This record gives sequence, C-alpha cells and structure tokens, in this order.
Amino acid sequence: MPKQIEITLPGGGRQTVPEGTAVSEILGKMGRSGDGWIAAKLNGQLVDLARGVEEDAVLEGVGTDSPTALEILRHSAAHIMAQAVRSIFPEARIAIGPAIENGFYYDFDVPRPFTQEDLEKIEARMTEIASQKLPFSRRDVPREEAIGFFSMVGEKYKVELLEGFADPVVSFYQQGDFIDLCRGPHVPHSGFVKAFKLISVAGAYWRGDERNAMLQRIYGTAFFDAESLKKYLNFLEEAQRRDHRRLGKELDLFSFSEEIGAGMVIYHPKGALVRTILENFEKREHLLRGYQIVVGPTLLKTELWKKSGHFEHYRENMYFTEIDEQSYGVKPMNCLSHMLIYKSKIRSYRDLPLRYFELGTVHRHEKSGVLHGLLRVRQFTQDDAHILCTAGQLNEEIKSIIDFVVDVMGIFGFDFEMEISTRPENSIGADEDWERATGALSKALDEKGFQYHICEGEGAFYGPKIDVKLKDALDRRWQCATIQCDFTLPERFDLTYIGADGGRHRPVMVHRVILGAIERFLGVLIEHYAGAFPIWLAPVQAMIVTVTDSQLEFAQAVCAELRSRGVRAEVDMRSEKLGYKIREAQLQKVPYMLVIGDKEVEKKAIAPRKRDGNQMSLMTPPQFAELVESECLESSKGRVGLGIV
Repeated sequence: MPKQIEITLPGGGRQTVPEGTAVSEILGKMGRSGDGWIAAKLNGQLVDLARGVEEDAVLEGVGTDSPTALEILRHSAAHIMAQAVRSIFPEARIAIGPAIENGFYYDFDVPRPFTQEDLEKIEARMTEIASQKLPFSRRDVPREEAIGFFSMVGEKYKVELLEGFADPVVSFYQQGDFIDLCRGPHVPHSGFVKAFKLISVAGAYWRGDERNAMLQRIYGTAFFDAESLKKYLNFLEEAQRRDHRRLGKELDLFSFSEEIGAGMVIYHPKGALVRTILENFEKREHLLRGYQIVVGPTLLKTELWKKSGHFEHYRENMYFTEIDEQSYGVKPMNCLSHMLIYKSKIRSYRDLPLRYFELGTVHRHEKSGVLHGLLRVRQFTQDDAHILCTAGQLNEEIKSIIDFVVDVMGIFGFDFEMEISTRPENSIGADEDWERATGALSKALDEKGFQYHICEGEGAFYGPKIDVKLKDALDRRWQCATIQCDFTLPERFDLTYIGADGGRHRPVMVHRVILGAIERFLGVLIEHYAGAFPIWLAPVQAMIVTVTDSQLEFAQAVCAELRSRGVRAEVDMRSEKLGYKIREAQLQKVPYMLVIGDKEVEKKAIAPRKRDGNQMSLMTPPQFAELVESECLESSKGRVGLGIV
C-alpha cells in the first residue's frame, strides 16, 4: 500500500491521498476538473497539474480567473511560438522567451530579420500546434546533462544560460518535438492557447548588451477567450493612434537624428514652445510654494561623484571626460550642486526648510535597446528640487510635496497610484537611516489617506522613495513624479545647521520631481491627449484661414492683434481651398480655425470654428482673445491665461 499523505485545501478542508497522486486528480475531487484548472499552488509554489504530490501539503487550484493565470498562459504561448519558428526556420537558434506585462516575447538568432509575412506563417503554425493539444511535460535533469544536450543540438544561448546557473538540477519542458529549458509551470496542453496574436518584431541585443549579438524579438499576446483578445487589439490600435513618436512627426514637434546620436531630442519650434510653456508654468508654481531657483554646472569633478557614491553605484549610467588631466563626470542628477549651495555658508535652524529648484539638464547612459522616443532618452531635463530641512519638519515637507503632485496632476487630468520603493542591495547608508526614511514616507502617505504598494528593493541607492504612477486616458501607468528621503548624502557631505541649542545638527534632504523628466512627461501628455493639447498648452491656439487671397491683408492684421493680446495665432497663407485649409488645421490639432471671407472683412470680425467642427457666431478679435483667455484659465484650473509667462 502506498503511503497516505494529507492535503490541506482552501477554506481548511482536508483530503488524504496516496503519495505521488497528481495535482490534477486531487483538484478534480474539489468539483472542478478538466479545463477548469490550468495550474496549482503547492505550498505556495506554482506547479503543473501533472506534478505528483509526495508529502503533506497545502494545495490551491489556479483557474483562468486567477491573477497569475494569464502569465502562465502567455509563457506557454511563447513556447508554442518558439516551436512554430523552429518548424518553419530550422536554422533558428532560440534565446529566452518570457511572459511580460501584456503578452510575451521570444528572442531568436536567425540569418535575416523576420518579415510581416513570416509572422503570419508563424501564427498559422501556432494555430496548428494548439489544435493538436500537445501536453506540456516536465523533466528534471542534472545541469551538466542539460549543457551536454543543448551543446549537441547547437543551442549556444541555452548553454550560456546554464553555465551561469548554480542549481545542480534544472528542468526541461517538452510539447511535441520541441524541448526548452524552463522553470515552468505551463498550461496542461497546447489547446489552451487559442486566442493569441503576434504583434510585432524588433531587434534586441542578447542579454540587453549592445556588445552582444543582435537577435530578432517577436512580441505577441494571448488571452483565454477571443473577446478579451479583440478588446486588447482595439486598445493597441488606439495606442498606436496616440503614439507620441508618430504624432511628434505629424505635428512637427520634435525629431531624432542618427547624425546627432541616439537618445538626443531635437525640439522643433512647436515642440520647443510647448516645452517652454510647461517650464514657465513649473517655475511659477515652484516660486509660489517657496522654492528658490538655482542652476548647477553640467560637469563636476569625478572625485565629487566618488564622495557621493554615484561613481561606485551608478557609474555605468554616467559619462566621463577629462579636462587638463582632471577627470569630470557629466551629471546624471542635480543633487550634488544643490548640496554645495547649501554648504556655501553657515545655516541656522531658522533658515530651514530650504527648497532649491532647478530645471536641470542631465545625461544618462541608457542602452540603445531601451531608448524609446521621448519616453527613454539619454539627455533630458528634470524639474528637480532638493529640500533641506530638520527631522521635525520632514513630515510636513513630504506631505506638501504630495499635495503639489496631486494639484498639478489634476490640472493635466491624470489619476495616479502610489508606491514606496525600499532599500536595494546596491546601496549606501546605515540601516537605521533607511528605516527612518522609509518610515517618514509611509507616515506621510498614511496621514494623507493614500493607499500604496511596497516595491521591495527598488529604491535609489541613497534612499527610499515614493513613486507616483500616472494613469492616462487609456489607463496605462507611467512613472513621473517621485519623492526620495535621504539621510545619507547629508552625512557624506557633512551638511549641518546650527540648532536652537547652539549645536551643530544634520539636516535631512528630500529629492523630488513633480513632472519628472520634461521629455518623458511631454511624451506622456502627447499620448494622453492624442496630440490635441488643452488650449493653454497648444503651440498654435488659432489658425486664421481665408476664403480667397483678397482677405490676406485683413487676416494678417487680425493675427497681429491677437498676438498682441497673447493669443498664439498664425495665418495659413497658402492658395488652397478653404475646406482643405480647415482640414489641415484640424489634423494639426489646432483648437480654433478663424475663417475670414468678404463678410468678415466688411464687419471686421472673425468666424471661429472649433477643432471638433462646431461653428461659432461672428465675434471681434478682442472678443475672441477674451474667449481664449477664459478657456485657458478654465483648462489650467486658473493657473495660465494668455501668453506663455
């Protein structure tokens, strides 16, 4: 008789079964069998349904409604895609293929890039594999045996991965004739993968290192039902329509050039104007809240970066140069200069808090594979500020920053979520200081009534942080604002103030951004608004269009008057039909088209037409300027009227 083991089920129920009984058999007794479960949690660890249970355990089924189910399905879809690629392209070498947030990908080493036609063939082959309902079977093998197998079949990327593993035993998964190195788990058979789509293909360096081979990465997604897949594909279509890279070109906002270098933004007149409006808005908001504007240099001696810890913990993201045989680092952050400003004179407790604000341009060495339009660049400007305060002032300062973020994000129409990121392994400072800093951040959020998620080990190397994740019009999350609490750098730079007791005390430093990188925030705004900026941010607020050339003189006079009143107006002087010019202005997302024909010239008036097509009654240029100012104030919640200052 086989040994009996006890299984504890959700809700506290128990079953006694023979050791070695498959998870699927045990779960079947819970009244949900067949395709009802796709995997299970055995003592909290995800396992396949075919896994045999050898000892007393806690068992919980994972159904299609489980939060982890989609990840398992998509990981299985990646294996099926790799099997399809291998069957069509036998020369392909496979690298890695994980599930990701909205789907999956797999990297392949192939003689030529994949085409759209290739993706269609791969997708068709995946459908065939799914229809065969091939079981996913697991086999544990010694690591050395696995190295020998993949060496024999020429899978050099798998061999390299295995050589970096410390585990003496690894696992293989097989469906049909396809075998892959994988930890699992997977769905029971390939038939579960039926609602899927291959989305795109892109180049990707092996292990993200540009010194390694360029591989072909195929992205896809999968769902448990066709309706969910359709909904997601519609979302992708809308996201593509809003893609800031496409809109940036169509609206003539910015560009990139290989002649200049990757990750460096070139702002065209309209894009530079939107950026200027944002920056002027920021300066005014900071001045109103008691911040002082400062400016620090781009190059600082490397010795200073060593003192701060950046050289040891961040130098792979920095650029260095040499001047007069002296090493300098190009700043990736603005905090060092701000600390030196603080240290330039003796400070009293009566001076604190001090709030230094800088729209500081920084440079970070991002790998080429992660560069993405405005959202990930190598040169960018942060709305950076550093607050030096006493420990007793810290709570109120953090809460005031939270209020600042809430206020500003409301102007742009963003909802958001909060996270606290704690101490990473690669960090500096005493445990006690990290605990104090983390406690200060969580206390402030608790007192403001915000829920938040803890991200273990994702803080900056010098302190924990609050990350604010914006939710845009498509409910996507974007990291922009952050609040970092730092007891460590004031210690390293020996920052002090004279307290009420006449003694020297150490201030606390808060690093924070509100919008974050201006480039990134602008990219998010473009996609959030689909390029149709609210009128206070629009680079052109009114396009004046004439019926014939005979009205041009009056049109130019109207333009001059509107500009004198602060309206950003232009005249379309092309000899084109009125309908064409209106359509062009609409495509440029201009809030107003001002139509001028003979009647308007006679009455010295204009006929405004909104970008949504609504026609307004005749009005004079001063009346229109008042209308624009009113709408600017309304859309900016009273912060910005006419003009850009």
